[in-house]
Formats: sequence, C-alpha cells, structure tokens
Amino acid sequence: MRFLIGLPCLFLFGLCAPAQPVSRDAPSPGKRVVIAADTALDGKGGALRKTRIIIEGSKIVAIDPKAKPIDYDLRGLTVLPGWIDAHVHITSSFGKDGKSVGGDGTTHEDAFRHASNAWATLMAGFTTVQSMGSPGELALRNAIANGSLPGPRILTAVGALSGRGEQTGTAEEIRAFVRKQKEAGADLIKIYAAGGFNASEMTLSQEQLNAACDEAKKLGLRTLVHAFREAVRAATLAGCTQIEHGVGATDEDLKIMDEKGTYLDPQAGLLWENYLLNAKKFAGTPFFPKTIEGFAPMKDLPPVSQEFLRRAAKIPGLKIVFGTDALSGMHGRNAEEFIHHVRDCGVDPMAAMISANSLAAEALGMTGQIGSIAPGLDADIIALDGDPRKDITAVRRVAFVMKGGIVYKNAARNAIPVFADIPP
Repeated sequence: MRFLIGLPCLFLFGLCAPAQPVSRDAPSPGKRVVIAADTALDGKGGALRKTRIIIEGSKIVAIDPKAKPIDYDLRGLTVLPGWIDAHVHITSSFGKDGKSVGGDGTTHEDAFRHASNAWATLMAGFTTVQSMGSPGELALRNAIANGSLPGPRILTAVGALSGRGEQTGTAEEIRAFVRKQKEAGADLIKIYAAGGFNASEMTLSQEQLNAACDEAKKLGLRTLVHAFREAVRAATLAGCTQIEHGVGATDEDLKIMDEKGTYLDPQAGLLWENYLLNAKKFAGTPFFPKTIEGFAPMKDLPPVSQEFLRRAAKIPGLKIVFGTDALSGMHGRNAEEFIHHVRDCGVDPMAAMISANSLAAEALGMTGQIGSIAPGLDADIIALDGDPRKDITAVRRVAFVMKGGIVYKNAARNAIPVFADIPP
C-alpha cells in the first residue's frame, strides 16, 4: 500500500489533478469598538441600513443604530462578513527561480513566501480559508492562530488521500490513514477520487470511498472529495461532505447531492486564467505540460466549467460554496472568482456573497463562529468601495479588513479612526 500525499488540484493534467507593513489594533478583553455603516450585508441574504456594529474584544456583541462613539466610520462603503474561501493551497508559490514549487517547499525562503501568501489573502478580504494539505500548512495555521503572523484563519487537511485504485489500500488501511491525519492535527480530510479534468475513470472504488468518509465522520472530520463525472455520485452516496470541482456530473447527480445535503465547490475561470497567465512558470514542473505550448488546450476549459456552474445553480436547494483552488499566482486575487460566477455564469450577486459567507461557514461546521454579522460571532468584518449587488467588480476594492476584532486594513475615505459620533 502507498499513499500519495498533498498533490495539487491540477485537474486538467494532474494525477488528481503585499506591499504594506502590518498595522494591527489588537482587541483587549472588553474593549468596545463601534463601526458605523450605511449598508451592511449580514452574510445570510439580508441587508442592514444605517446601523452600527458593536464589538467587544474579538466578538460582535450587538447591532445598535444609536451606538456611540464611532471608532470606524465605514459609511459610504458596503460592509459584510469576512469572506471564506473553501478551497486554497495557501503554501503553493513560485520559487526563487520563478518556477512553481507547489506547496511542498520547506526552506526558510518557502516559509516567507507562505507568510506572504497569507497576508495577501487577508488583505483581499478573506478572513478564513480551507487549505488542501501540504508541508508547512500546520505551522502556518498555528502561527496565525497564536498571533505570531497576520493571515486568514486556516483549516488544513495536512495530507491528502490520493486514489490509485487497489494500490491505495484496503478499506481498513484507508481508515487507518484517516485516523493518522486526525492525529497529525488535520481539520478535514481531502480525498482524490478521480484523475484529471478529462480522465474518465474513478481512482477509488465505492468501498474505498465509503471507508474514508465513514471513518472521518466517526472522528468528527469533514471530507472534501476531488471528483468528476461518476465519482461525484459515488462520493455523494458514500456520505462525503463536499465535492470539489464536479464537472461532468449529471443533473440527476446534482439532485442526489441536494437530497443528501452534500456541498458543491465548483470553479468558473480564475484558475484557468492563472495557468495561462503564468504558463511559463508552471511549464516543466510536476503535473504540468513540459512546454508553454502544452497549455493551449486550457483555453477551451473555462466554457465547460462555466456551463457546469450555470447548470448547477439551477438545481433548487443545491448548496454551492465559494472556492478558488488558489495556488501559485492566485493568492490575493481570490475575489476575481466572484466576477466569473456572476458575469460568466449568471449567479445572483447576493447568492455569490452568501456562498462565501454563511453557506461556506455552514460547510466548514463553523456557523456559530463566522460567516455572518450577528451578535455572538467573531468580528470578521470587511468593507468594499462599491456595492457588489450592483457592481460585482466592487469585490476588487476591499477598503477595510477586521478579523477577530483586529483591524488589519483601513483604507476607507476616513482612514483615521473617528472617536466622536458623526451625525448621520
């Protein structure tokens, strides 16, 4: 038996396929902060008008239109919960030679790049990300959690279960692998049940998938499955939590996902744009074409992914979350994927926001902590220069970032905190 750990999601060719200093205003226990907002999207589909958000320490404690004094005046901006990216490779980067090193680098230089990726992601408004597992992710997750580094809250798979047919192992061996990931500190289990974008066969059997997802569930862990075509239905029937990518699934498969409450995490364009933009940096590295010319077929893939998302969005009740598959070249650009969803796939702008807020929090099992602006939840709050419901490109203009009550970015028009009430 042999497991392949931490392969990147290169689902065309794969076998599975910051510029400013940190400035933080850390919350002290009981410290009270008031944010004024003209428009605040609550993360669940609602909108609050002319209100104020009261924060104590790291938590939102109340919503009170009359609260004062104002500490951060975000009127004129659109306030919403910090975004959640349900699928990233946070340690994937380009090495000193300009070539992609994936997420496997473990040198001091790699660590600096990992920290830079985290910072860029946070500055883009993503306060929580779910990373698919690689060396260095645990250390980065823990450093951010204990305040040593600024970055988004990270959930990591540590290592991934990559299907290789019978060579992957017996059901009991797969269960042992899942237990090992739990012991190593994994927040989730990542499973590759299919090959590349155009591969037709599953790489894990139904029995193997059943074992992996059942064992994870017993341990209280969620399972995210890289799947296309028939692997989508197999993973759904196995009781796995979430399907990554999913292209090739039939409408019937998607309806079964809805019935089972399985989440879907599709991509609609940013990933392909990144591969083509950085083809020279990816060419010749593991799992990629050896030459730039080998990337030409990728130009035909965005329409396929977009047609799939358009079709999936029409399935009533299907839970579609926001995930970018962010790797080398994409960190800090995550929000561009929203534009593809809305502009190219016809996704409703508010639904796009919900997919990265309350619905994503639900998928992560963190509804009681993040994903909404409501009393009792973590003070993860961002603000945009513009309203994404009217202009989805506003997602590019993140003017304010607070995570857990700490302000990391304040580029609002009134960038200096206001400590006196301002008449509405």
